[in-house]
Amino acid sequence: MDTLPVIDFSRFGMRAPASLSGGAVQPSQGNEFDGQFDRRAIADQVAQACQSMGFFYLIGHGISPQKREAAFKESARFFQLPADLKNALSWSSADSNLGYVGVGRESLNPGQTIDLKEAFNIGPDDDPGNPNRWPPELPTLLPTFRATLQSFYQSANELAWQVLRALALALQLPENFFVKHHQQPAHTLRLLHYPPYSPTSAQTPGVQPIRAGEHSDYGSITLLFQDAQSGLQVKTPAGEWIAATPRADAVLVNLGDLMQRWTNDRFRSTPHRVVLPSDAAVSQSRYSIALFCDPDPRTLVTAVTGTHACQSSFQGKSQYEPIIAGEYLRSRLQATY
Repeated sequence: MDTLPVIDFSRFGMRAPASLSGGAVQPSQGNEFDGQFDRRAIADQVAQACQSMGFFYLIGHGISPQKREAAFKESARFFQLPADLKNALSWSSADSNLGYVGVGRESLNPGQTIDLKEAFNIGPDDDPGNPNRWPPELPTLLPTFRATLQSFYQSANELAWQVLRALALALQLPENFFVKHHQQPAHTLRLLHYPPYSPTSAQTPGVQPIRAGEHSDYGSITLLFQDAQSGLQVKTPAGEWIAATPRADAVLVNLGDLMQRWTNDRFRSTPHRVVLPSDAAVSQSRYSIALFCDPDPRTLVTAVTGTHACQSSFQGKSQYEPIIAGEYLRSRLQATY
């Protein structure tokens, strides 16, 4: 397999309910029978992609090009700020996981690579115990940054909940099985900037410079929006690296470690990385935006073995001990900073 699956989500046949804790989902087009048929057919495609690669492109996802473009413009403006302004918003701890992360501060493959990227993490704006670290809203300094990214965060979350519903259907579970465990403030929108690179830049002996080292994501699912610059690579089950070529019409979806544990290895959490270009693009910036969806921090992630979909391997025996989602996320973050 040298390409990633492409799934058209436009006929999944649902609208995100006002309450995401289990409200009824209505078909968005066609009659009820057709809507249910579409949703299950698409869930089957999602299942195949999650079993084979753990990555897939999602088209027909409902996030407008205009909203996406606005978010990328605000991201670029943020990373153009002077270093002292960005550093004043610095990421401080794995418990908070919000704010600015400077170039080289995070290493996704510790000891092997240096990550040549900077990031800004945003969470929900209604968590008084862990407030976002927004930059100043001055008329000449990111006047629409907060509003634009809040709106994009909400749209990405709504899409993520839809994908979680599709995953539950794919596993023959109640449709809100995963959604009900993703209600607390645990999703992180991450703006990413990979600056231009020069081979003459300072390097650490024995450590390979790379835009993002080989790693798997930590939580349930990730939604990734890429600009036109290539560089993201995904490792196939055979151990080969293939390009996850940017598509302006698509969101790239991948699974994290906790989803692999949850599904008892039925679905894959696939290693991936971002490499430096081998051509003139190495001197250009690369931008992406990721929504990392983690279960509610107190969720006890226990391998699902009670459906046929998760019993087919290992005779229904759990491959993992139960783990608390927040503790797992904290341990992974602490290892990379």
